[in-house]
Amino acid sequence: MRVYFSLLLLVASSTAYGQDLLNLLDAELEKDKKPDYATATFKATRLSNGHSIETLAAGVLDVRISHRFGYINTGIDEFFGLDQATTRLALEHGISNRLMVGVGRSSYQKEVDGFAKFKLVRQATNGAPVTITAFSSAMVKTGPYDDPTRVNYFSSRMSFAFQGLIARKFTESFSLQLMPSVVHYNLAPAPNMNNNVYAMGVGGRLKLSKRISMNAEYYYQIPDTQYAGTTNSLALGFDIETGGHVFQLYFTNSTGINERAFITQTTGDFFKGDIHFGFHISRVFTLSDPRKKG
Repeated sequence: MRVYFSLLLLVASSTAYGQDLLNLLDAELEKDKKPDYATATFKATRLSNGHSIETLAAGVLDVRISHRFGYINTGIDEFFGLDQATTRLALEHGISNRLMVGVGRSSYQKEVDGFAKFKLVRQATNGAPVTITAFSSAMVKTGPYDDPTRVNYFSSRMSFAFQGLIARKFTESFSLQLMPSVVHYNLAPAPNMNNNVYAMGVGGRLKLSKRISMNAEYYYQIPDTQYAGTTNSLALGFDIETGGHVFQLYFTNSTGINERAFITQTTGDFFKGDIHFGFHISRVFTLSDPRKKG
């Protein structure tokens, strides 16, 4: 009897042990099925002038100051541009881990803007090869009308921008982004000008050290829609990580800071010294637990 009982215990323990092994194997297989998402494709929500595919985490508030000086080639009389300044003050908030919104006010043309940005697709090792983020913004000029002699409406002050931000993190050190863009003016600057300006942007990030990376960004306006007298926006800059924050320093030929301004109204020639030095300063506050939102 004791022999049979011992055999029964042995069989039961072997079966339980085997079941545990099967459970562990199933758990590993399920783990392998879950997407391994790419993270930190870029270190901030901006490249230099324009947005990156990154969004704020849920419950995070970003208080942001964007500042750029005048042209460097204005010489010593303007202290190489430091006597002049263009500024944008903004509040930006993560609604979820994939959706963020923001509002800002620029000193350039006294413009107020608001935007929304949603991450549609996320790059994953065993999934999508790229991350795709949809971006849309609206801008309102609050200064005098461009032509006060004509009949003006509030809608005449407004313009809009729409972008698809498509990026891939190729390695831990290199990421590339494409930005097909359209800027719509409710009222074109002149009767013979288009209401829509189309552009293709390209940007990238190259990690130079553990805390420093170099960014580059260029917007090519489609010639048939480009406004006369404007040039394509170019920016070169650096991201510096310090204590969980990212400081962005950059050089650009664009005076304006929102999408309408830098995509369609850049007039400087970067290679002739029409270069602004600028920076972004941001301070983030966690207003709610991001783990409670998707």
